[in-house]
Amino acid sequence: MADSADQEFAYQEFAYQEFKAARDHLLRHRGDLDGARDFPRPRAEHFNWALDWFDREAAGNDAVALRVVDLDTDGGVLRETALGFAELSRRSDQVAGWLAAQGVGRGDRVLLLLGNRVALWETMLAAIKLGAVVIPASTLLSPEDLADRVARGAVRFVVAEAALVGGFAAVDGLGTDWTGITVDGPAEHWLRYEDAYAHEGEFRPSGATRADDPLLLYFTSGTTSSPKLVQHTHRSYPVGHLSTMYWIGLRPGDVHLNVSSPGWAKHAWSNFFAPWNAGAEILIVNQPRFAARPLLDAMARLGVTSFCAPPTVWRMLVLEDLTRWKVPLRELVGAGEPLNPEIIERVRDAWGVLLRDGFGQTETTAQVGNPPGIEVRPGSMGLPLPGYEIALVDPLTGVVVTEPGAEGEICLPLASEPLGLMTGYQDDPERQAEATAGGFYHTGDVAFREADGYVTYVGRTDDVFKSSDYRISPFELESVLIEHPAVAEAAVVPSPDPVRLSVPKAYLVTAPGHEPDAETARSVLEFARARLAPYKRVRRLEFAALPKTVSGKIRRVELRGREHDLHGGPEAPARGPGRGTTEFWEEDFPREQP
Repeated sequence: MADSADQEFAYQEFAYQEFKAARDHLLRHRGDLDGARDFPRPRAEHFNWALDWFDREAAGNDAVALRVVDLDTDGGVLRETALGFAELSRRSDQVAGWLAAQGVGRGDRVLLLLGNRVALWETMLAAIKLGAVVIPASTLLSPEDLADRVARGAVRFVVAEAALVGGFAAVDGLGTDWTGITVDGPAEHWLRYEDAYAHEGEFRPSGATRADDPLLLYFTSGTTSSPKLVQHTHRSYPVGHLSTMYWIGLRPGDVHLNVSSPGWAKHAWSNFFAPWNAGAEILIVNQPRFAARPLLDAMARLGVTSFCAPPTVWRMLVLEDLTRWKVPLRELVGAGEPLNPEIIERVRDAWGVLLRDGFGQTETTAQVGNPPGIEVRPGSMGLPLPGYEIALVDPLTGVVVTEPGAEGEICLPLASEPLGLMTGYQDDPERQAEATAGGFYHTGDVAFREADGYVTYVGRTDDVFKSSDYRISPFELESVLIEHPAVAEAAVVPSPDPVRLSVPKAYLVTAPGHEPDAETARSVLEFARARLAPYKRVRRLEFAALPKTVSGKIRRVELRGREHDLHGGPEAPARGPGRGTTEFWEEDFPREQP
């Protein structure tokens, strides 16, 4: 028995020291990307991030690890909970022991349906310690979505908020064998999570965790197709998010705020692994409905040093006079979709801090980015991050594109062992084969690279389209459109045209104080025409709400389908009911014709 305990301690110590060496190397090489890329990769056969890293770093550490602030509708503080690293380590041990007593074991699938509450972090840590496989899910999913996740995810346990239990009625008819655990309230036939706090006895893991054992199963947000089920391991996400930590620029003791909903990969990126890899505090600000001013008030009061938000949030924040809030910010980043240069400039003018872009996916961690200390090029995503090599591949020929400025699909050479790459799409061999064809992982995103390696995003392979035989990047056109003061959000798609095959059409959401009328349409079209090459000209626009995934990404695939229905499709462009009720074409303003 003693030999077994000694052996266990030996591999845990090795895994800890190996991970710490990699983390510390990246911290030392802040601002030195070339030096950072030479970090020693953790390759231990056995690794359990919660046991071998978090608990070791938490021992005797009372610094705040997690602070959750709940605001009311007026921005007042309803409650504020702060837990230190040592306390979270102890509480997650207690929850792990209780879950084990309920039958949760190594490899069991646990569906996690919780908002930003302390139980979410306790359960994540506990599940990792147990070797269970976590399936994070959004609290906004429909009953049909939940049934799909339980069935395709082969779920054995569900941990959900009491208010969401009713959504599982459709799941009950599946005939699957699962156990429900409810948080913050009772539910018939469900166990009570709060009973975990009364559990007694020291938690002992059931055995060693292999680094390549499955840890997470993520359903993608489905911007262009049905959700895929992405599998990550105890190595790919905990270790992989060293690249994310480096991109954000996190340091021990930072107060890090990330606006992201639980259930999506970005939440694990920036609200779990990356901050705690660095030893930073995770700050959560919960609002009944997003409002910029209360969030900014909380950031100033709580001393936020690093802040991450998706472009949707940044677009709302820049509508405020940001100079009114004195926040000790050092790092600002955006992720989820590319950042428009106009937003970056507005933030820098207000706060004097550069808002930096980055790129990654549910299938990976941060692949490309602008980490602290490098030159930031307007419109560029930056450079490959530590742990990643990038190749641009012609989608038609499969040949690597090497000419500066030539476009290609962003791909990861599999031979380079990408740091945070998934192990694959669960139970979907066709998608897996397509995603890894030719010795590359294919991201489905198009970019071009400058001679010195800087990568600039063009668009999703499904979103880039041709007009009069010219390739059009929706992102480039959208970046111009949102510079207009009347435009809060924009999405560009091809609109069928009998002459040009298709023309760029913009769906727009107006900013406060502007009406979705002909006068605004004329102004926006004139503005875009003056700033875009003739072949890129936005020739049609429509004021309408933008369809989005639950995680907030624009579903251009729906808008493309709507254009086909309205205007008949390129094969028969005369068909269709005609224009939308708030749609305007450049032909409506004849005086503006060249």
